[in-house]
Amino acid sequence: MKKVFTSVLFIILSIGVFAAKFEKPILLTSVGQSADVQMVKALLKKGNIEAEFDKSVKAEDLKGQKTVILAIGGSSKGLGAAGIKAEDEIARVEKLIKAAKSKGMKLIGMHIGGAARRGELSDKFVYVAAPYVDYLIVVSEGNKDGVFTKISADKKIQMDEVDKVAGALDPLKKAFE
Repeated sequence: MKKVFTSVLFIILSIGVFAAKFEKPILLTSVGQSADVQMVKALLKKGNIEAEFDKSVKAEDLKGQKTVILAIGGSSKGLGAAGIKAEDEIARVEKLIKAAKSKGMKLIGMHIGGAARRGELSDKFVYVAAPYVDYLIVVSEGNKDGVFTKISADKKIQMDEVDKVAGALDPLKKAFE
């Protein structure tokens, strides 16, 4: 019983600390140029969470935002359409994360593409972004191998795993309450 009480108390205290963690204004960008960024954009709209959107924002363009949401998922088609090589996208994201951190911005990583957004290309983007965020929201289908759970545990990053893309809305809304 004491163990249950301690666990519940820890969760309640974590929620209290977590609730105040993320502030507006928000910037949404892609990490890997997949269509997942459009799904996150739609979730934000559905949740009435206002966010600036730039799928390939550069580090020098960060001005005044308090939170950056990174939609993590690689797409060779998306990279091709943007005229970007995977290596260039990785370099952009590394600089972006470094700049955001140096400006005191918080980062939310979202991997909502499920199994379709995992594999060699996407995993490059997972490892370049996920270990450096302050919070992860992940669709469980994309975490079957536990990579996000491991990153979360190793880096002490709070993570919420949801069953479906639509389920990502509630934790996203709570992050800004």
